[in-house]
Amino acid sequence: MQNLQTVDLVVFFAYFILVVGYGYWIYQRKKKAETTTTDFFLAEGSLTWWAIGASLIASNISAEQFIGMSGNGYFVGIAVAAYEWIAAIALIIVAVFFMPIYLKNHIYTMPQFLKTRYNETVSMIMTIFWLFLYIFVNLTSILFLGALAINNLIGGGYFHLIMIGLAVFALFITIGGMKVIGYTDVLQVLVLIIGGLATTWLALTMVSEKFGMGQNVFAGFNLLMEKADDHFHMIMAKPGPEASQEYINKYLLLPGIAMYFAGQWIVNLNYWGCNQYITQRALGADLNTARTGILFAGFLKLMMPIIVMLPGIAAYVLYENGELQAQMAPDGKFMTDNAYSAILTFLPAGLKGLSMAALTAAIVASLAGKANSISTIFTLDIYKKYFDKDANDRKLVWIGRMTIVAAMVLAIALTWNDLLGIGGEGGFTFIQKYTGFISPGVFAMFLLGMFWKRTTGAAAVAGVLVGFILSVFFNEYAPTVLGNHTFLYTAYPNGKGGFEIPFLICMGLAFGFTMLVMIVMSLFGPKVNEKAFELDASMFKVSPRIMAMIVATVLILTAIYIKFW
Repeated sequence: MQNLQTVDLVVFFAYFILVVGYGYWIYQRKKKAETTTTDFFLAEGSLTWWAIGASLIASNISAEQFIGMSGNGYFVGIAVAAYEWIAAIALIIVAVFFMPIYLKNHIYTMPQFLKTRYNETVSMIMTIFWLFLYIFVNLTSILFLGALAINNLIGGGYFHLIMIGLAVFALFITIGGMKVIGYTDVLQVLVLIIGGLATTWLALTMVSEKFGMGQNVFAGFNLLMEKADDHFHMIMAKPGPEASQEYINKYLLLPGIAMYFAGQWIVNLNYWGCNQYITQRALGADLNTARTGILFAGFLKLMMPIIVMLPGIAAYVLYENGELQAQMAPDGKFMTDNAYSAILTFLPAGLKGLSMAALTAAIVASLAGKANSISTIFTLDIYKKYFDKDANDRKLVWIGRMTIVAAMVLAIALTWNDLLGIGGEGGFTFIQKYTGFISPGVFAMFLLGMFWKRTTGAAAVAGVLVGFILSVFFNEYAPTVLGNHTFLYTAYPNGKGGFEIPFLICMGLAFGFTMLVMIVMSLFGPKVNEKAFELDASMFKVSPRIMAMIVATVLILTAIYIKFW
């Protein structure tokens, strides 16, 4: 730990003791004589709007944002912030239109939604899908990228020890149930924001000092816009015949205006509205509390690029001008995902410990939330249904806790030697791409299930399978089978001897065809499916306070896009 001083370790362990102590206090204060399943998995009625909003952000902002998005900020620039800023609009849609349906129908898990609206077959298929996705993509990538970042920060040599430490820390919180997760997330978000802003402040002052402007944050930001002008455009132009491979690779990640008509919405609406990991935070609240918490999370999302993306652009400017040469390749291998930890190594004593605490807070909160969702789905949608239908709450809570431990052990085994190749893909891209394989089918199934009464169970099963098959086809095989230029897409050279369609475009194509298949199949069924939800306009009315929050979010986003288009 040659990069840390005693004061850094004191700050970090003070954070650790504070979070664990606070979690234990919450657990003791709010525990009942006997913990029920709704208490453990949903914290029913216990979370305030600010706890829901903070918990949503703590669960969302993890290693893939700090490390992966900062790396993409280094490589592409501000365009990657679309994932954060469009999320704010997606959260408005979820709060206004999705939550009333979930809460009116007493939905506790996403598989339960599918069983209620469709049938047991659809529910079981997606239960297995989600468990594989959460364990093999999400939990593993959070653990791998988190351990990688902290290992680089402290000087290397402790990767596996850190991995185990993060898993154990997360277990301390997760075993206490959703109440402990929700309220410790408030503390985690506070640490995350303070530590994250400290890192951004340092990155901008490093840039201003490099170019003789003194320790001036605003001068540093202006210098970023001057020295890396190509990194400050939200919309990337389509590559022309003379485009470099580097530019094409950027476009493959973020395909300009086209992504706003394709995968960007699917990514965000599926993640925020059809994802147990996220919606679980609001499912135990009343509608007004849930909506306010979700919109509060939307406000926090607006500021996240300042914390997770700007340090990446600063690292790019510094590296291109002769700085951070060793830090960007600590093991002799240059990786854009090293951008964030490269900046962290220059923090002064004390602040380095605070930033390490912020990074750990983000990682641990996400691990805890993900493990709790895995536990919820397995316990309520598999164990109780198929293994022990008469299990009481005490046994189900115990099964839930054992599931958490098993999931964490499996994640450690998979990431010990990076068996899944997370480091090679680039963390943020790894998650978005492989989540994108099932997102089109899942989102189509939820969207039509909520808002079109004619959608049938058979169409839902077909939608899941067709969505997955088409996602694989467009991502892996379409250029070879259909050619590189069609009226549907353009494939670009990927620098590896082949051609690729931007994966966000692949998601849009898969979603569009999946919707078509589901609609056509449902037209052969009854005009109103017997399991369709009853909707009325009053469900979607919002209070003046909610409307004010929505208008403020939209105005801020409009100003951002006008400035950086």
